[in-house]
Amino acid sequence: MLFLILGVLALIAGFAVNTPSLVMARYSRPLKVIGVILLLIGFLSGSIRQIDAGTVGVQSLFGSVQNRVLESGLNLVNPLVNVTEFDIKTQNYTMSAVHDEGERQGDDAIRVLTADGLEVIIDLTVLYRVVPAETPRIFREMGPNYAENVIRPITRTRIRDNAVYYDAVALYSTKRDEFQNRIYKSIENDFRKRGLLLEQLLIRNINLPASVKKTIESKINAEQEAQKMQFVLQKERQEADRKRVEAQGIADYQKILATGLTDRQLQYEQIKAQRELAASPNTKIVVLGGRSNAPLLLSDK
Repeated sequence: MLFLILGVLALIAGFAVNTPSLVMARYSRPLKVIGVILLLIGFLSGSIRQIDAGTVGVQSLFGSVQNRVLESGLNLVNPLVNVTEFDIKTQNYTMSAVHDEGERQGDDAIRVLTADGLEVIIDLTVLYRVVPAETPRIFREMGPNYAENVIRPITRTRIRDNAVYYDAVALYSTKRDEFQNRIYKSIENDFRKRGLLLEQLLIRNINLPASVKKTIESKINAEQEAQKMQFVLQKERQEADRKRVEAQGIADYQKILATGLTDRQLQYEQIKAQRELAASPNTKIVVLGGRSNAPLLLSDK
C-alpha cells in the first residue's frame, strides 16, 4: 500500500511540473517514470499476501468483508484489500484466582452461588479452536477480539447458570464431573452457533468457604475411621471363625480317640514305639510294663 501511495504522489508531481515555464519541468519525465515503477511494485507486493501456518486470512475492502478465506501460504488478492489473520490452532482462555496465571491480571476466578446459598470460587480453562470457514462471519459479527467478546462472557454466564443446581459439597466431591459435563454441553452449543469449536473444558480448582472445607474434612476423616473399624471387625470375625473351626476339629479328634481305640490297638502301638526306641543308638535298656504285659526289650548295642 505504501508503494502505491508513493507512486500516485510521484505521478501527480510529474504532471504538476510538466510545464515548460517552470524551472523543474525537466524533472517531470523522471518523476512519471518513478511513479509508474512504484505503482508496479506496490501493485505486485500488494497482490501477493503470505498467510502463516496455523492461520487463515479474512479480506475486507473499504469496510466490506469478503467471504473468501485465505489459506496458509501465498495468495493472490486485490492490492487494496486489508487482510486480517485468524489463529485456527487450539487456543486456551484461563480464568484463575492466581495472579498472572489467567488472561487478565489479578483475581479473575468465577464466583458462583450454589443451591445451598454458598459462594464457590472456580478456576477454569477453556480449550477451543476457530472454525476456518466461519472466520468471515466471526470478523463481521464479533471482530478479532472474540475471546473477550464471546468466550469470556458465555463461559462465566453458563457456569453461574448451572451451579445453582448443585450443593457446594457436591460440586467439590461427588458431582464435579457431572457439573463439568453439563456446562461443557451448554457452552459447546453457544460456541458452535458463533463459529467456534469447544475442545475441552477444564475445571482446575474449586475453592469452598473455610467452614465448609472443615466440615468436609471432618466427614472424610470420620468415614475413613469407620472404614478402618469395619476392616478390624472383619479381621476379628475371621480369626474367631478360624479358632472355632480349630476347636471343633480338636473336639472331633478327641471324640474319635475316645470311642475308636481298643486294648489290642494300644498294645500294638506300644510295641511299635518300643522297637523304635530300641533301634535308637542312644538306647541301652528299655523296660516297659503295665497292664498290657508288654515284653522286655534289650538293646544289643
